[in-house]
Amino acid sequence: MRSDYAELIGRRLALPPTEGPDKVTTLEEAVRRLIAPRQTIYLGAAHGRPNALVREVIRQWWGRRPGWTLAMTGFGSPWTAFVVGGLVERLVTTFIGEGYPYPTPQPLVGRAVLGGQVAVQNWSMLTMPLRLIGGALGVPFMPTRSLLGSSMEEDNARDGDFLAAPDPFFSEGADVTAPSEIPSQRGPHDPLRTSPSEGCAGGAGARRVGFVRSLKPDVALFHAWAADRAGNVLAAAPLNENFYAAMAARGGAIVSVEKVVSTEFIRRHAPLVRLPGQYVAAVVEAPFGAHPAGMYGMNVAELEGYAEDLDFILTLRRAFRKRETAEAWIKEWMLEVPDQGAYVARLGYQRLMEVKGRAHTDAWVWELEMLAPAIPADGGFTAAEMMVVAAARLLGEKVRARGYRAFLAGVGNSNLAAWLSAYELKAAGVDVELMAETGMVGYLPRPAEPFVFSFRNFPSSKMLTDIFHVMGIFMGGSENRCLGSLAAGQIDKHGNINSTIVPGTLYITGSGGANDIASSAREVVVTLAQSRERFVDKAPYITAPGTRVTTVVSDRGVYEKPDESSELILTGVLAGPPEAEAVRAAREACGWELKVAPALRRFDPPTPDELRLIRLFDPRRYFLG
Repeated sequence: MRSDYAELIGRRLALPPTEGPDKVTTLEEAVRRLIAPRQTIYLGAAHGRPNALVREVIRQWWGRRPGWTLAMTGFGSPWTAFVVGGLVERLVTTFIGEGYPYPTPQPLVGRAVLGGQVAVQNWSMLTMPLRLIGGALGVPFMPTRSLLGSSMEEDNARDGDFLAAPDPFFSEGADVTAPSEIPSQRGPHDPLRTSPSEGCAGGAGARRVGFVRSLKPDVALFHAWAADRAGNVLAAAPLNENFYAAMAARGGAIVSVEKVVSTEFIRRHAPLVRLPGQYVAAVVEAPFGAHPAGMYGMNVAELEGYAEDLDFILTLRRAFRKRETAEAWIKEWMLEVPDQGAYVARLGYQRLMEVKGRAHTDAWVWELEMLAPAIPADGGFTAAEMMVVAAARLLGEKVRARGYRAFLAGVGNSNLAAWLSAYELKAAGVDVELMAETGMVGYLPRPAEPFVFSFRNFPSSKMLTDIFHVMGIFMGGSENRCLGSLAAGQIDKHGNINSTIVPGTLYITGSGGANDIASSAREVVVTLAQSRERFVDKAPYITAPGTRVTTVVSDRGVYEKPDESSELILTGVLAGPPEAEAVRAAREACGWELKVAPALRRFDPPTPDELRLIRLFDPRRYFLG
């Protein structure tokens, strides 16, 4: 190389270790500068939750009435402090409640919603990122098959944020999502054979598609693994709703990170960079910024993972049951803690080491050893255990009969049933994969923790991605071979699911991914404990239409529909009481005039392996009771 060119290369073309404008600031300064009254603020969950940022927002604005709209995929404690402090007027979300380690309604938020202090706009787990993708793309709307036939369609249409219209490209006989190699063993109205618009809209002949209005928040808050000083953000999958809100936000994003790194570090790990600096307004270094949630490790030596703080979360959940204890918790852990450094110091060395240890890939082995004395010995079984086993067997039968290739499960016992069924099928050489809506594909659930999005299951996944890929493409796309396994707050005689609200009585939790699964999976099995309050004649709010719900499994029996428009009838009874007694109990716990099939199937008791597996998955018996 000629010396003049060599000199020019060294002087002009060398890669600088740090590049771009310096956006690094403090939590206090970022919030003071970028958060204002009447904003729509997006709270991200793209792998890590921005809890350090949330604490700073609440510290600065406590005692004021900024009138914010908060948007997010899921809302629960400690974010409930926004409602306790009167800081929010409206929630735009898919889920309101306590999530980890098991879901329950959030009483303080529920009362505020029922009392009219906080308005809620309900969406599904897929339609929220679709709205943000539209905002990031700069288009006015995005199409969807979700929400059609649900109460969310009506509510959001009334707000002007959802529209159902005839499919402009529909041609009679076209079915773009029903692979011909999947055999149908049902009648002409089988959910397997309807077109997407037919199945979602709630009846044959309806050729509709939904359009969600794009969402452009004023500012977005995220927590991630690392960023350079210019705001190029590195994050690990699964990515939940991804960083589309940052790309759509008018004022950009405030991103807190575990570590500020050099641009050279960012270049070295460019495949893990999820958000370029042009969308970032401020970067804040905040170690343990997701606590009490966790951060899954990325096999990057400089970045060390930590798991959810189970004891801390259970304590705060108890505190947020009542206003007075919630205010005391907010004072102790938010208002009296001046910054993230003080928060980490208050957590203490022992707690920090424990959450780091729980993030280890094989931590479940030692945790299970600790919990082993509480796991029941072989012998009898409970009604809940029998229900899970029966649901798992039915899921397996449907996979074998109809060629399904994937499960997408909801929470609780429906998830335990899918886990058990997947393991039983794999043991028999049947190829089926488990997926979870946050971005997990092909995972093998580990024992000790039944939370559907458990960190323990990330290392066993064959792919880690985001909601859009799992719910929009792998579960609901053109090669859809997915069987849904769902829980419910209520179910009615036509299989319509309510997991959102009993008007005037209870705000349950919202859709999460239930509507998307019921709208697009090939078929849906629902598992829930039975009572007259849960098995109702007509759902007061339809979170997910029952078109594709073919089977319901309860602790009183098995219910099926001959076709999509029929009522659920009792077709099977579980091991235990005599048939006549089981039928009487099922009728007494049913809110409609229950019909009974002329010949009932009787499910055998669980095998030792079936019982041991579900007990290993749920050793604390969050769901098994």
